[in-house]
Amino acid sequence: MAKELQSVAIQAPGFFGLNTQDSPTSLSEQFALIADNCVIDQFGRIGARKGWSYVTSSGGDNLVHISEFIKANGTTEVISASATKIYKGTSTLVDITPSSYTVGDGNFSTATLNGVIYLFRKGSDPIYYNGTTCDEVSAHTDYSGTVPAGDIVQSGFGRLWVAQTASDNTTVFWSDLLTGVKWNTGSSGSIDISKVWPNGADEITAITIHNNFLIIFGKTQILVYSGADDPATMKLEDTVDGIGCIARDSIQVTGKDIIFLSDDGLRSFARTIQEKSMPMRDISKNVRTEMMSLIATETGRIYSVYSPEEAFYLLQLETNGITYCFDMRSPLEDGSARVTRWNTITPQAFCRLRDGTLFLGQGAGIAKYDGFKDNAAIYTMSYFTNYIDFGAPSNLKLLKNLKITIIGGSDTQATLNWGYDYSFSYRKKTFVLAEQILAEYNIAEYNLGEFNAGVLVNRPSVQASGGGQVIQLGVESEINGSAVSIQRLTAQAIIGRTI
Repeated sequence: MAKELQSVAIQAPGFFGLNTQDSPTSLSEQFALIADNCVIDQFGRIGARKGWSYVTSSGGDNLVHISEFIKANGTTEVISASATKIYKGTSTLVDITPSSYTVGDGNFSTATLNGVIYLFRKGSDPIYYNGTTCDEVSAHTDYSGTVPAGDIVQSGFGRLWVAQTASDNTTVFWSDLLTGVKWNTGSSGSIDISKVWPNGADEITAITIHNNFLIIFGKTQILVYSGADDPATMKLEDTVDGIGCIARDSIQVTGKDIIFLSDDGLRSFARTIQEKSMPMRDISKNVRTEMMSLIATETGRIYSVYSPEEAFYLLQLETNGITYCFDMRSPLEDGSARVTRWNTITPQAFCRLRDGTLFLGQGAGIAKYDGFKDNAAIYTMSYFTNYIDFGAPSNLKLLKNLKITIIGGSDTQATLNWGYDYSFSYRKKTFVLAEQILAEYNIAEYNLGEFNAGVLVNRPSVQASGGGQVIQLGVESEINGSAVSIQRLTAQAIIGRTI
């Protein structure tokens, strides 16, 4: 007598995101073991990230920094830098580098104060740009005192806050009120925090402002000051020991929270202050070991961006060429974020403009995160499930049929993979998704492509072969100008003998 087929249906595949941390034998089916060039879309489906295209058409350069300069009249201008030049503009990059200035590496920390943007880099005289003049701060007609040549600058409470100079990593300097060119007059000053760290020596790695507090990050400790609107009387309000920030440009203020990279993962500042001790919310919990291993070998820059429009936080590892994408819509039950990984886009700088546009620094200028091609090139999205045992871990499974529901992907090639028993050797079936032609129906290569309220839905079906104790499924899709999301995966198998 023929044995009955048993089915496993995975709704919203990959909804929990990538998990390389836990044993794959105990994972929920909604986790992914591979999620490359993916995002979790607004409907909770795993889908393709967007691509990029150049905004810059002339004067291009290999940009490693992009900032938005908000002028006193409310208009904006984009400021960028390469290893040799400072520019203004987007479609055309206009060189505004001061004639006597050597840029160095272009890895600036920037802040805007009272209609002027300031660019700081350790060991170099800071630069100012007021919309007309770009020059060294020390060349300004109102300059007084000595501006610290620091690696960290933050604007807040009506002044600039600077730290991490070539010879001093424990002092915070602040400018006079409403100006970044006066450093020995009015209410300018400094504070040495070397004796304030709660657990001995540390060094300043970042400064930010949140909820009316001045927050100073060390590598393993955090200081929170209140009353910074009057630095002469500000006081230490709170401290956190055992956790800090290891990468200046990993810090992003999300409105209600601050996200930063610590030496054991991506962390939430609000939860850190609330709990002060382990365990605390670990945003990167599901990829922590893999991610921190890459960070330990990272010899280049680590930088980030937060986009409320895309609902993600991106963390870029420059020399590893990996972007971790953390979905910020809502956390999983354990407080971690859904995460995917990008491995072909390699932006060299990020900047989210206040109108929501996301800019990327690329080899020939400024690019925009948009569309579904990488500078007119096709890229590949990959999603692989964890290992499925059909509720019978000791039995042989003979896979018979695979069905997949894919949203989008007009006239796009996709490959369905299946493998057995933890092997990376997959059997494959390639098909072409239907082409979306308005008011018409098209037939996909192996099954029907149909339209639902203007959305292309493909439901290819594949006759599978082979068998094993556990099964892994995967979808690889070319991204060639159209969005692709995976709605559902269904596998049918005969459950055989105990092995």
